[in-house]
Amino acid sequence: MARIELISSAYDGKSIIASGQERVNLYAEINSRDPQAPAKVTEYPTPGTELYATPPIGADNSRGCYRTSLGTAFYVVGPSVYFLSSTGVLIFIGAIADIESQIRFSDNGIVCVMVDGINGYVIDLATNAIGIITDPNFYGADYVALLDTFFIFNYPDTNLFYISVSNASYLLLTTVGAFDPLDVASKSGFNDPIVGIVSVHGELWLIGELTTEIWIGTGAADFYFQRQQGAYINHGCGSQYSIATMDVLVFFIMQDQQGSGIVVQGQGYEVAEISTPRIVDMIKGWGFTDAIGFCFQVADHPFYALVFPTASKGLLYDLKVKQWSEWNWNDENGNFLRPRLNCAMFVNGFNVGGDWENGKLLKLSVDLFTDEGSPIVRVRTFPHMIDNNVKVSYKSFQADIEPGTVEDQEDDPQISLSWSDDKGRTYENPVMQTMGMTGKYKTVPSWNALGEARDRVFKLSWSTNMETALNGGFVDLVKARK
Repeated sequence: MARIELISSAYDGKSIIASGQERVNLYAEINSRDPQAPAKVTEYPTPGTELYATPPIGADNSRGCYRTSLGTAFYVVGPSVYFLSSTGVLIFIGAIADIESQIRFSDNGIVCVMVDGINGYVIDLATNAIGIITDPNFYGADYVALLDTFFIFNYPDTNLFYISVSNASYLLLTTVGAFDPLDVASKSGFNDPIVGIVSVHGELWLIGELTTEIWIGTGAADFYFQRQQGAYINHGCGSQYSIATMDVLVFFIMQDQQGSGIVVQGQGYEVAEISTPRIVDMIKGWGFTDAIGFCFQVADHPFYALVFPTASKGLLYDLKVKQWSEWNWNDENGNFLRPRLNCAMFVNGFNVGGDWENGKLLKLSVDLFTDEGSPIVRVRTFPHMIDNNVKVSYKSFQADIEPGTVEDQEDDPQISLSWSDDKGRTYENPVMQTMGMTGKYKTVPSWNALGEARDRVFKLSWSTNMETALNGGFVDLVKARK
């Protein structure tokens, strides 16, 4: 039997006849350290979820979560702001305007500042008192960042940004005196509005609709920050809340004077595309102006997540292997919809995130294989199998997958195989096989007498509450008789 390796990236070719491979709720591990590994690539389940904390004031949409520099955390659900205790309890500390916007946070170790596009709010990190910014020289903001002890805000719908005084306190920010009307500057390379501001590697990224500038702190008397010479990027952002950072990297869906819809990664003074032709085609088909981006890490894999609320879709970019996956939740009818999370943070030793629909705070873990008990469907399609366009007869297929790890001994876990003979356009009805009861580690899911094809694409799918690892498959084939 011939092994089928999963060595090609999913979602590469724009057309399914170029690359029929899909990866849903799985991520890849490249086994490069062991030259004798049985497979070059192994696919593992994306993390499942379980309830971590429930907001005490009704169900609403999750708008943002944030871990402070002190290790404490805040969470916004609808108009309610919560403090997350070290024991995983959400404590209501105040209310803000109930508008449809994401919340962006930053803190200086003294206060945490939140903005919603119109208003600014301040939380005293010593007492958890919450107040609104009332200074007449606060002009609203979609984003807030901290650099060199200053809070930096974008002036919505303009190319301007402005800063607070150094080490601003709760008293200053909730009265008058935290903002000097002269501490305003403009993104000067091009007049497109600033849609986001982030602090990356000790520098300030001013991300506009069409262009991006990088500024640094110089301590100049007229304005503390100055544009870094030569650090000008001819790409902006077409989805304001797709901006996210991890370490020295910044991610967003790009827009410039030539087009939009490409996902980029910024580092240093450059950006590079991380999307593929098929990912761009998917994003443009879904619509991306309301996309939400955030980063998290599971095991040793850091991810950039993109959620598309209108289309109800989700994507994950794995920074370690530089590959994409679809990241979805399944409703009671088995439909693939957007993942449950709207945001994520690492706090109290866990990765947690806010549920977009009911505001629950969920824990992410690779040791969980369901979404709060609901099945997660995992799908992996295989490469096109073509032998010079000669018809091939498929005697059997075996899934090289980890079996026998189901926890419920009364549950017989199932895996399905389906296949396409029209270049990945349509698939035959799935055929089920067992993945092995608890301890049945020698189980090999197999399917026989699979017909003939010139271009065959196999698809495996499973939704079992068990640990799995997929190395690919084996196929027994012969050239069909003429």
